[in-house]
Amino acid sequence: MNNADTTSGSHRAWPAWIADYLGLTLALGVLVLAFGLTTRNFLTADNFRAIANQIPAALLLATGMTYVLIVAEIDLSVGSVLGLCTAVLGVALAQWGWPLGPAVALALLAGAGCGAFNGLVSLRWRLPSFIVTLGMLEMARGGAHALSGSRTQYIGPAVAGIAETHVLGLSLPFLLALTVVILAHLALTRTVFGRYLVAIGTNEEAVRLSGIDPGPIKLAVFGLTGLLVALAAVVDTSRYQAANPNAGSGFELQAIAAAVIGGTSLLGGRGSVLSTFLGVLIIAVLNAGLAALGARDETKRLVTGAVIVTAVILDRYRQRLVRVA
Repeated sequence: MNNADTTSGSHRAWPAWIADYLGLTLALGVLVLAFGLTTRNFLTADNFRAIANQIPAALLLATGMTYVLIVAEIDLSVGSVLGLCTAVLGVALAQWGWPLGPAVALALLAGAGCGAFNGLVSLRWRLPSFIVTLGMLEMARGGAHALSGSRTQYIGPAVAGIAETHVLGLSLPFLLALTVVILAHLALTRTVFGRYLVAIGTNEEAVRLSGIDPGPIKLAVFGLTGLLVALAAVVDTSRYQAANPNAGSGFELQAIAAAVIGGTSLLGGRGSVLSTFLGVLIIAVLNAGLAALGARDETKRLVTGAVIVTAVILDRYRQRLVRVA
């Protein structure tokens, strides 16, 4: 089996297709059926729409994280950067009186800047992205509190229209996140840029020896991830109509979890945006189902952690089956 989504299409073996997508779809279906049989009103259109409208921010973060993991890097700062971008948006709207467009643009610039900073420092001084983004995690959260005075800023109608716009019951943020997933999937599977990502994650030295500089490509990945984080901050702020400097706390772990459940390798070289999308859905359905059963928060975290570990173990067996096929 080839290493990533880039092998999809006419050159992709049928067993690989089954291993990559149908297994996750089956797991999602089993969860939906199980909760549908054990709880009331779970198998309803309203409930599914509610789940879909709750995941845009998580989906945007997980998409960016998938790209980062494919190039054999990691970004632990996405949750804190989301909090910083939320604070930037809130200050621009509530304190400076900016219109929505320029305020959103400033938040997007802040997110892309944080991502680019992570990439530049990691590449310039050849530092592990784990350490650099861990530092950014603290800096961004500190910046969010400093900028907002550690206060939640209530924005209201100035930003509420984004989340309140619906098409066929689906919110504009969900449709936006779904569009990002489709574009990211196409970029990964149908462009030279996507092939470079997989090649860098598989063997960066071989890419360098072939005359291609991995640096700018990795920098672009970190910058793009920061941009998606900022977009998630806009979505999150519009949903709650408030800018909380603590927004995004723990989101980095959720993003990594969704990517890992989707089969993205923590060692690089293999990943799928569509599989990550299914990973986000699995976590969302799991949380919604456990909530419907009356499970407490610690129980949800325990079960989610167990699912992540199980997904990694099953992924090992999946790779073996694909090799045999």
